Amino acid sequence: MKPIGRLHVLTDTQLQKRFSHVELTEMAITGGADAIQFRQKHGSTREMIETACQMKELCSRSDVKLIINDRIDIAIAANADGVHLGQDDFPIPLARRLLGNDRIIGGSAGSIEEAMKCLNEGVDYIGFGPVYQTGSKDDAGPAKGIAIMKQVIKKMNCPVIAIGGVNSVNIPEIIRSGAYGIAVISAVCCMEDPVTATRKLKEALCCGSDIK
Repeated sequence: MKPIGRLHVLTDTQLQKRFSHVELTEMAITGGADAIQFRQKHGSTREMIETACQMKELCSRSDVKLIINDRIDIAIAANADGVHLGQDDFPIPLARRLLGNDRIIGGSAGSIEEAMKCLNEGVDYIGFGPVYQTGSKDDAGPAKGIAIMKQVIKKMNCPVIAIGGVNSVNIPEIIRSGAYGIAVISAVCCMEDPVTATRKLKEALCCGSDIK
């Protein structure tokens, strides 16, 4: 299994404006994140490449994985560790051809059928959700719940990362269900102190793993 990371922090500058993607990357790494996902839906491609390159430099110093949401071109230009693709994004098989077998490719799924599609197309991990209700993503849809996620996990032979409404309180339940790790947006980016917020998630993740 590729080292995909267990605590994914998605950087965001739409839900909050205080911190840049680069600042959030540095703070999340300091707090213990082992994977950073650069998530930006709009803007100049040139500026996104420059930002991603700065994020990659920070991640490389700490052996943290940098994954780019949606944008294969940005991932290639910044020499990122991989990409994360939604159901309507760049086709996973074509992404694999372009990125090669060494890069990480994650796929979003909100059902068993979507998860199986991602798996059959060759992803390294599934990002399943939203597990709980979330306001961080406009297109997230209704919460799927732990029960459905458990069904997905049983059918997968790749890691499942839970996303959507994840916080330090529900992390133990997520890990007990069999999830490999978690991904968060507002639980870090929108907090007063992203470093402390990430650290609390990391602690909850470690405790959840101990009692899994």
